[in-house]
Amino acid sequence: MTSRRKQAAPKTPEPSPASPAARPPAVGLKNLAQHLGLSVASVSRVLSGAPAAKSIPDVTQKRILAAAAAMNYRPNVLARSLRKQQSMTIGVMTPEVSEGYATLVLTGIEQRLLEANYVYFLVSHHHHAEMIERCQQMLLERAVDGLIAIDTPLTRRSSVPTVTVSGHHEPEGVTNIVLDHHRAATLAVDHLAALGHRDIAFIKGQRFSSDTDARWDGIRHAVSAAGLRISPQLVARLEGDLPTHDPGYTATRKLLASGKKFTALFAFNDVSAIGAIRALREAGLRVPQDVSVVGFDDVQSAAYQNPALTTVRQPLRKMGVLAASQVLEQIAQSLSPPLQQIVVSPELVIRESTCPRT
Repeated sequence: MTSRRKQAAPKTPEPSPASPAARPPAVGLKNLAQHLGLSVASVSRVLSGAPAAKSIPDVTQKRILAAAAAMNYRPNVLARSLRKQQSMTIGVMTPEVSEGYATLVLTGIEQRLLEANYVYFLVSHHHHAEMIERCQQMLLERAVDGLIAIDTPLTRRSSVPTVTVSGHHEPEGVTNIVLDHHRAATLAVDHLAALGHRDIAFIKGQRFSSDTDARWDGIRHAVSAAGLRISPQLVARLEGDLPTHDPGYTATRKLLASGKKFTALFAFNDVSAIGAIRALREAGLRVPQDVSVVGFDDVQSAAYQNPALTTVRQPLRKMGVLAASQVLEQIAQSLSPPLQQIVVSPELVIRESTCPRT
């Protein structure tokens, strides 16, 4: 007879503490407070990081936090929203999301909102007026507590606190975070003039951009103050709504085709400046030896271009933080302030794309 050995059944491995099977079912605030023998209010203050938690002894705070982790505490966000009549969400509108301007502003907005335990809905309207109206309505229908509009013209005031970034024609009751464009233009023009440049070309922004008119007014003022003049042949405008280098490339080809010589170029933004450098090189011109180039915004890639881009830096992240802080403050106060502007200062960042006129 052939004997058979009975094989032992494989052992089920013990779940590790980090595995989902090892974690206890999530508990709510009331159960956690009962377990600790503390009031719901005290536990809530500690877990939410409320200022009133400072009055609770450190040893008690540590005990609450340890128990919350051990018992897999999960806050009931929906119940809290209903109780406070707040959704803890902000609606954000922007023309588009790309490597340039809007991304850095969004970084600041996100940073500040997360600190306040808020999240945001983001919609892009691509500068279409009907989409702006539709996006605004869609966000309001989702019960957002406030709105932030980036480079977005608003024609009417919303029913919730609203803050704009680079808005210039805000409805009454809307706070605008805006750059000092006259100062920005003066920094760029004076820098080029100090390097000996007299024939300066300019690339204006698209007609739909909120900053176009304000920045152009600043440029005209700065050019006049420097004792220079703007040649109509040396002014080109960005066309189209693509957030790429192509509009700057095309605008610079038009400047070159005019036949009017220039030794410096001030572009509407860094993205268009990078496109301009490509067009200049294709025309056999060196940057900066033949043509110095100045951008605007100081996007993340500006310092890594070849050559590294001289630019006027907008504190875009700071502008995002300010916008989020303003809308949160208005939500907390349950009122809208009168129309106001918060003006931030630019900074000239000198890199390798500008040099003295040769």
